[in-house]
Amino acid sequence: MTSIHECGKEGDGKMYKLVLAVLMMMVWMLLHALQTDEEMAMAALFQGKHALNRAAHAAAQQLEKEAIADGRLRIDEAAAASAASLYLQANLQLDETGQPLPGTYWRDRAEVAVFEVVNDDRSFPFTYRNDRYDYEVTLQRPGVILILKLTYPRIFTVLEPIEWQIKGAAEIVAS
Repeated sequence: MTSIHECGKEGDGKMYKLVLAVLMMMVWMLLHALQTDEEMAMAALFQGKHALNRAAHAAAQQLEKEAIADGRLRIDEAAAASAASLYLQANLQLDETGQPLPGTYWRDRAEVAVFEVVNDDRSFPFTYRNDRYDYEVTLQRPGVILILKLTYPRIFTVLEPIEWQIKGAAEIVAS
């Protein structure tokens, strides 16, 4: 015959296992949320990088017609800035100020930190350096340098906030 004390001990063992199972499920859910957030952050970074590359390429193709008539390859800076802005807006779903459109993935403003046109007034190959953003690229002909600040819109609060400085450059496509 078992006493009341023995039954209580048997029940405590089961309660311990139940509490352990609940804690393990919580840890598993936390790790799953972390993994999901990390994968989504990488996808967002790739989306930002592709948008930046498209914008830089579009900007680098905005040639000055007068310079072409003189046999020179020169980028029209105003047209390049406009093209880059339009491409960033279209690819990241932003308004004219860099704010995300309502109902889109991004939550924070995308900021163009650096937009620089390197024209035929420089000697090529030209090495562009920006110590502030730790960026260096060598251009073989006129081109555009673009650095975009973008903040990852965390889905879960497991990750610390992530802000990227996405860097890219594009040259005039010579044919």
